[in-house]
Amino acid sequence: MENSKEDYKIQSFDPETQNLLKTALKDPSSVDLEKVSSVIVDQSLKDQVFSKEAGRICYTIVQAEAKVNNGSIFRRNLLNRLQQEFQAREETRSRSLQEWVCFVTFICNIFDYLKVNNMPMMALVHPVYDCLFRLAQADSLKNEEEVDCLVLQLHRIGDQLERMSAQRMDDLFFVLRDGFLLEEGLGSMARLLLLEILEFRAGGWQLSDTAQKYYYSEVAD
Repeated sequence: MENSKEDYKIQSFDPETQNLLKTALKDPSSVDLEKVSSVIVDQSLKDQVFSKEAGRICYTIVQAEAKVNNGSIFRRNLLNRLQQEFQAREETRSRSLQEWVCFVTFICNIFDYLKVNNMPMMALVHPVYDCLFRLAQADSLKNEEEVDCLVLQLHRIGDQLERMSAQRMDDLFFVLRDGFLLEEGLGSMARLLLLEILEFRAGGWQLSDTAQKYYYSEVAD
């Protein structure tokens, strides 16, 4: 069943690339893993749905490669490419807000899925924090797409990130609280999302039933 789920996610590629990815999922030693990592990153940067799912595909390839030869070629190439994209993040954001949001979604998804000895990869902790801090800046808080991305990622990986560096999470939430209280140009949806994430963390990364009803009926309306 697991593989059929992965197959479903790679339908958006041309037949040759689909074939490359399907082979990588089953027999990574028989394909060019640098090419595979590039294909996955490129697609993640332009396809918002794929950027949310790519972590699982990467995890499957990493596991398959470790079984075959204890290798980590795929993971190394993936991290190199993520580092390049991370360094170019301001240019990406200026060029295409959608690509920037896809990048943040993707790097957080990789952080969520790829573990070493059941722990998140240290190499990703500060880059992920830096991306979230960027989303917490005043110009980003005025953009609903970026606020939405920020809140989604914190829901997904906030507690894991906090375990890796509580100090940086405190700093991030100071910035968010100040943005919520002091930023004048915030839309009502951005304000609601920020208030919800402030409460979410204050409640130990969960919402009370009452808060859940309040926020999600507001969002539905």
